[in-house]
Amino acid sequence: MDYVEQKDTEATAPSVIDRYYTRWFRADMKGKPCEDHCILQHSNRLCVVTLAETHPILQNGRAIKSINYQISNCCSRLNNKVSGKSKRGGQFVTDFAPLCRITCMDETEYTIYSCIRGRLLEVNESILETPTLLLEKPFTEGYIAVILPKFEESKSITENLLSREEFESVVSKRTVAQSQPS
Repeated sequence: MDYVEQKDTEATAPSVIDRYYTRWFRADMKGKPCEDHCILQHSNRLCVVTLAETHPILQNGRAIKSINYQISNCCSRLNNKVSGKSKRGGQFVTDFAPLCRITCMDETEYTIYSCIRGRLLEVNESILETPTLLLEKPFTEGYIAVILPKFEESKSITENLLSREEFESVVSKRTVAQSQPS
């Protein structure tokens, strides 16, 4: 009997992401339908940029051809180096700063944006070697980048983001609109 109760408790235990991070969303990034981003905000202000479950890359069994952190001729997110307690040297990104470009096997290209202002602490280099991590584990090993907002802006960064409930409302309205005959 004890074994059954223990197994039941394990099934309902929240994941690390659900327990320590608050999920925020940016729907239809830069006016592109369904290109939704998710920001996981930790209580220590760190924000992890990921793809929302509704992003086209995670839909319809797409395969990733390449991921490129080279944003322009003179700006590569891979060259980002931070040091020290105050994370000096990290690139400063704005809300709409591109972090990477992802190309799918069907040659469709998606640009992933930072969604928040702050200092870029790290980009996930492991998805360059294993792009399937982005598809299989988008909220854990398949994250895009980690950003540290300025202390004074840490409370206001979520003003332009949607909560889980607001995002689900946007997605349900989008689904209803797509199912309506035009």
